[in-house]
Amino acid sequence: MPDRKNATTTQSGVLRPDQLAQHVDLARLPCAASLEPWVENYWQLQWNLPPGISYRSSTLPHPACTLSVEHGWTREGVADPVVVTGVLTRRFDVVLAESGWVFGVKFRPGGYAAFTGTVARGLRDVQVAPPTSFRADTVDALAELGPPLDADHCRTVFDAVLTPYAPAVEPEYEIVLDIIGTMLGDRTLIRVAQVEERCGIGTRRLQRLFERYVGATPKWVLGRYRIHDALSELDNGYSGPLADLAARYGWFDQAHFTREFTELVGMPPSSYQL
Repeated sequence: MPDRKNATTTQSGVLRPDQLAQHVDLARLPCAASLEPWVENYWQLQWNLPPGISYRSSTLPHPACTLSVEHGWTREGVADPVVVTGVLTRRFDVVLAESGWVFGVKFRPGGYAAFTGTVARGLRDVQVAPPTSFRADTVDALAELGPPLDADHCRTVFDAVLTPYAPAVEPEYEIVLDIIGTMLGDRTLIRVAQVEERCGIGTRRLQRLFERYVGATPKWVLGRYRIHDALSELDNGYSGPLADLAARYGWFDQAHFTREFTELVGMPPSSYQL
């Protein structure tokens, strides 16, 4: 299988990343080479806020599932430290307070389903699910990880416990990865029909593959990547006309761009730009 490192993701999605960095330490780490067909990267969040201070972290998630270990201040719904989060199609808000620690696996789009033999559609918009695809001893080993341990140690443990689960790479999953890479690599693709033509795949088969592996529609995934592109521009200080930004990433007019941006981000791009 070809090297796909960083071919199926961007670093976009976190709203106001400069503000997040003032409250939270974020690190991203590579996985073992044997896991790269399914795993994008590992990530660690750690924070220690003063008494009475909280911070709301907002993210437009990627079309990817995660497996995480969470200790300290945890988000709503987390009762046991090891949890799975499915593909979330809406903005994901978490209030952070006191001190907390999270170490997680970000799977590639389709990677979790291919790795575990599950159907991703069943995890769509599921924020917290038990890690039922993994044995009890695996979950116990991950639950023992926590703040006293450095990120490299946690990465080593994750590599060790996940590698035995690695299956043969399914040909249809490789097709999904190729399509995702095409969506990310060519910003001129703004309609699913263009993706189908470029990748030589029919509408029904494309929909079926995304239902099985990704858990979201091709249209949603393509639109989310273009919103991520626009967010990256704004976070990097874009101050030009919003109509130009909209046109650059495929919206036919500024009004359409503003409506979709506001629906996902919670404010119009003119406000986010300030």
